[in-house]
Amino acid sequence: MNPFILSMMISNLALGTIITAASYHWFMAWIGLEMNTLAIIPILAKQHHPRATEAATKYFIIQMTASSIILFSSIFNAYHTGTWDITQLTTHPTPSLLTIALAMKLGLVPMHFWLPEVMQGVNTMTALIITTWQKLPPMFLLYLTANQLPMVILLLLAISSTLISGWSGLNQTQLRKIMAYSSIGHLGWMFAILSTSQKLLLFTLTMYLLMTIPIFLIFISSTTKTIKDLGMLWTTSPTSCTMTMVIFMALGGLPPLSGFLPKWLILEELTTNHLIPLATMLTLTSLLSLMFYMRLTYTTTLTV
Repeated sequence: MNPFILSMMISNLALGTIITAASYHWFMAWIGLEMNTLAIIPILAKQHHPRATEAATKYFIIQMTASSIILFSSIFNAYHTGTWDITQLTTHPTPSLLTIALAMKLGLVPMHFWLPEVMQGVNTMTALIITTWQKLPPMFLLYLTANQLPMVILLLLAISSTLISGWSGLNQTQLRKIMAYSSIGHLGWMFAILSTSQKLLLFTLTMYLLMTIPIFLIFISSTTKTIKDLGMLWTTSPTSCTMTMVIFMALGGLPPLSGFLPKWLILEELTTNHLIPLATMLTLTSLLSLMFYMRLTYTTTLTV
């Protein structure tokens, strides 16, 4: 891709996210989401490969569907309330529709099938953008509307995401698909705490980004794409191999690593709010995710 066009696409990607984050008007937030989506489509398809084209098409269809639901729900709410303020979701169907649409944009269960396939069809750098930067605009909207979203739907999405992500990740050998299911699992934890503590949501999101970005940068620098490639990482770069093992264990939430702290705080917050069954289910379902993280760590150490 021409460097000028690529820089323009990345600039529009950043601008769309900033517009959504700074908006209190539904229409402006929707415009930011559309700019963000339209800017990343050429980046997804720049490889001129059938799999990249398929991934871009799937991403476009899913994002446009979710954006249409967001626009419909905002128009419906504005028609009944007379305001386009994002924080005024008083009409009954609007919060549920908005939650489903944002969950579809993020790739939560059961609207998650597109995310692993899209990430597998693009290169590792683009997969990094999908799992990090592209999560920010929907999360900003969730943060602004957290107190008005239906808690039952949020908790169902959280439990199903942590369960399915761990279960599905066990069968994968492609690292990009594994990181896609890792993203789904961590988003499940964020949805579990969304209506209870928004500060803890931002902390969990920040820790997820700080753990995901380095592991993708290691994959890019070492051209690692499969679990088999992890076994050869020590021979090329012992430092990267050591960092990879530590980050995998942190993503799994093993104490005393950084990934354990947000999960511990979420469980403490849920227990304080008398949601002990939810905390128990999240803990049990996260053991599946921990299992495939430990498998990746073990594979990395085979040649050590």
